[in-house]
Amino acid sequence: MAYEVELSFADEVGRHFARQNALPPMTGRVTGWLLICDPPQQTIAELSEALRASRSAISGAVTMLEEWSWIQRSRAAGERVDRIGLHPAIWLRMVDKQAEYASLGALAQHGLEVLGEAPSTRRARLLEAAAFADFLTERMPALAAEWRARRDTLRASGALPDGSGTGSS
Repeated sequence: MAYEVELSFADEVGRHFARQNALPPMTGRVTGWLLICDPPQQTIAELSEALRASRSAISGAVTMLEEWSWIQRSRAAGERVDRIGLHPAIWLRMVDKQAEYASLGALAQHGLEVLGEAPSTRRARLLEAAAFADFLTERMPALAAEWRARRDTLRASGALPDGSGTGSS
């Protein structure tokens, strides 16, 4: 029974990421499982068995998650297979996207250059995109710092384990 509830949670995380971020559900399922599994690092074979999915589906999800730096691979001395676990700073990586926001802002600025002296009705969407990207670029470092301070307070109070393995940067 407990396993079925845990699997259901992983499925729920998969649906969440599919709905909210248009990600393949398997990436969310792998993330969900890695949030609750024991041990916290799993092999591709273990993930495949736990999630009742093919190794190729798991490998594809792991590759995608690895590209986003949401997970990391490790291998103990003498082991022949990688173990996959959540990146220690996964939650901070979700907000620490300054380069992406700056890139979006630059792209919007380029669009404004392309439009030149076009009417403001045509430029409005790009102006808002550029302003929003600038706002995010400016605010995200403060948000990440706020999270670190809150996390430290929660750890000091015992509400979060010290060095929980996620978000420890």
